[in-house]
Amino acid sequence: MSNNPITKQPWLGKPAIDILFILLPPFVSLLFIVLFPALFRNNKEMPDHWWVVLILLVDVAHVYSTLYRTYFDKTTYKQQRTLLYLIPALGFVAGVLLYTAGSMIFWSILAYLAVYHFVRQQYGFMRLYSRKEQVPLWMKRVDKLTIYSATIYPLLYWHLGSGRNFNWFVEGDFLHAEARGLLNIITIVYFLLVAFYLIKEIYLIVISGTVNAPRIAVIAGTLLSWYFGIVYFNGDMAFTLLNVVSHGVPYMALVWIYGKKQQEQAINGRNLRLFFGRYGILLFLGLIFLLAYIEEGFWDMAVWKERREVFRVFHLTTLTLSDTALAVIVPLLALPQITHYVIDGFIWKIKRES
Repeated sequence: MSNNPITKQPWLGKPAIDILFILLPPFVSLLFIVLFPALFRNNKEMPDHWWVVLILLVDVAHVYSTLYRTYFDKTTYKQQRTLLYLIPALGFVAGVLLYTAGSMIFWSILAYLAVYHFVRQQYGFMRLYSRKEQVPLWMKRVDKLTIYSATIYPLLYWHLGSGRNFNWFVEGDFLHAEARGLLNIITIVYFLLVAFYLIKEIYLIVISGTVNAPRIAVIAGTLLSWYFGIVYFNGDMAFTLLNVVSHGVPYMALVWIYGKKQQEQAINGRNLRLFFGRYGILLFLGLIFLLAYIEEGFWDMAVWKERREVFRVFHLTTLTLSDTALAVIVPLLALPQITHYVIDGFIWKIKRES
């Protein structure tokens, strides 16, 4: 093995891909906010061009990247066919029942499901980059406690602090009960935990003489993006940039790394060669961008009616739906997200047959 420290790190793919598209997004996002602060001062409205980049091309598109790891993946599809059909079927039925009971019930449940998915992704990346470490159990537990604290504390701040100028899906989807005294105690505990993590990290470096740079970057990036995106800044643009880019870009990169390895090992035969071949990245992104545009076009035509300039082709006729129709249409349009949130908890645990 080379003496170059970079090659000794627990990379998931090529070091450059890991660094640029998994580890750097939260740091680059925060740097962008620092360099252009005027764009992020307590704004509640997001311009169309920023919405297209952040929501359409990252947030919605990353949901569809799951297709390459599930329905398009020959081995996974063969092993988990029942699960791959059962989850969206049950998700749709549950969505209709929830929306029929009350639209805010539906949006709140969906928001908390999304939050759980976002939190677990950060823990998952930390685990992936810790997979080769031989350290005492207490150190692993400190890392676990820190990564969860990095996400849960900002969420508690959102629920217990003063109002935020942003929401997850729709206004009022999160419960809120201002409790400054309790939040002050939680804040002290949070910073003590972060301090303890830093001490642990320094201690590990001193006794082992090695640095797990990717794992540290995941934890640090999570701490920064969630704290500044929710607690420090109070604007929709800052929250969306830090939240969406730090989540969506790494997820798409992980799917790409996985698919590329499968293609190189010829595990999936020809069915994914176009997407993971030499120039496959263009088709990989192009397909999920197209699906994201189509989905959001239907959302805007049937529900939101907010971005007619972006989705002109979907507004050639005026569509007004009854509450009964919306109880079916909204869960149907949300089904890709619901499926993505639930199925993601299974697909990365699937073991390939020897």
